[in-house]
Amino acid sequence: MASLLRAATWGIFPWRGYCSRGTQGELSEGFVEALKAVVGSPHVTTAAVVREQHGHDESMHKCQPPDAVVWPQNVEQVSRLAALCYGQGVPIIPFGSGTGLEGGVCAVQGGVCVNLTHMDRILELNPEDFSVVVEPGVTRKALNSHLRDSGLWFPVDPGADASLCGMVATGASGTNAVRYGTMRDNVLNLEVVLPGGRLLHTAGPGRHFRKSAAGYNLTGLFVGSEGTLGLITAATLRLHPVPEATVAATCAFPSVQAAVDSTVHILQAAVPVARIEFLDDVMMDACNRHSKLNCCVAPTLFLEFHGSEQALAEQVQRTEEIIRHNGGSHFSWAKEAEDRSRLWAARHNAWYAALALRPGCKGYSTDVCVPISRLPEILVQTKEDLQASGLTGTIVGHVGDGNFHCILVVDPEDHEELLRVKAFAEQLVRRALALRGTCTGEHGIGLGKRQLLQEEVGTVGIETMRQLKAMLDPRGLMNPGKVL
Repeated sequence: MASLLRAATWGIFPWRGYCSRGTQGELSEGFVEALKAVVGSPHVTTAAVVREQHGHDESMHKCQPPDAVVWPQNVEQVSRLAALCYGQGVPIIPFGSGTGLEGGVCAVQGGVCVNLTHMDRILELNPEDFSVVVEPGVTRKALNSHLRDSGLWFPVDPGADASLCGMVATGASGTNAVRYGTMRDNVLNLEVVLPGGRLLHTAGPGRHFRKSAAGYNLTGLFVGSEGTLGLITAATLRLHPVPEATVAATCAFPSVQAAVDSTVHILQAAVPVARIEFLDDVMMDACNRHSKLNCCVAPTLFLEFHGSEQALAEQVQRTEEIIRHNGGSHFSWAKEAEDRSRLWAARHNAWYAALALRPGCKGYSTDVCVPISRLPEILVQTKEDLQASGLTGTIVGHVGDGNFHCILVVDPEDHEELLRVKAFAEQLVRRALALRGTCTGEHGIGLGKRQLLQEEVGTVGIETMRQLKAMLDPRGLMNPGKVL
């Protein structure tokens, strides 16, 4: 019976309880030597411990290691690697920082993992045009550190210090999306090595215009493609001016309904809030313990405002009025950079705070997103379902754009509990779909949401995606098993 339960749960939770071999088999000695001829012997390994490190991300999908890991140093080497692997029928798995949450780096058919972290240059900065060109090894924090004295910053912030091209590949967003948009809104051009080794500039070589009506949107095609259509070797990103002033705040509410109603009312009042994050009472208690905060244990909003001193005063006044009208209390304002950093560090560490509720257990995060008008309905119902389920879990989310997560903490050896997690997650996603939402706001499809994607976009949508995939990757070797 235990084995049957385990099999039933692996559809959505292929737990990382062991490291499995890919189905491709070991690479020949001659092929490994050919890899070394492209990138140099020090930049190729078939060592088991390194392959296992590259066979999983931060999710609970079981480790599925590649047959070899390579570290190219430039786009020419990436192109030669792609041509070599594709010509020999060897799967190609791109790898950035490994911070994904949907098993996107698992080598389900073995193959070669192309670790792009050695390509970490900032190639071009155009302050007057508010754009920058980065290689795939550049992380979000590294870019903003480089920009520190320029008066510009890159605001898309998923929490983890992810590689920027990895963020492009997954269509990432985060806490600032309500004001500055997601990766889809902040990518101007991409350099992509296609499966056979050809080099594509999705908006034309060197171009970084703010808008265009020229042909199909190839840039948009590769944002969120999860490594299934090509290897992103450079990204031209939109930058934003650093705000003159910033203030953050927390406030507590008597209920989930009151907190979410306040969110909707703030947005409807056209207050240009930069961040508005929701944490339920369980999440708030966990963050207090983990990050040494002293916030009220209640449904809570974290907010941040950007602008001039005068504009901030108006935004804060209007927001306070709305929140008090909805029963909000326990206001705490953070104007100093150190206080704001502490507050947002606690929010970004919410995953680890939740895991600390059950030491030794694993975490699974849902990722639904719904239209703002349906957010109160689904959040209230989800909180009730979570309490009724008997599961250990918290709710946290970027409610300013309708996206929230249930972080469920589960014992991977308790197969009955795994079934309850699976049932809860699927019920939540299908409720979001019924409310005209999506199964994933920012984590991507990866391995676990492929059936849900089909339910979301329909038969014709999936067929169109398959046709695009077949045209760009006719042999099906680019990160196989993901998305479709």
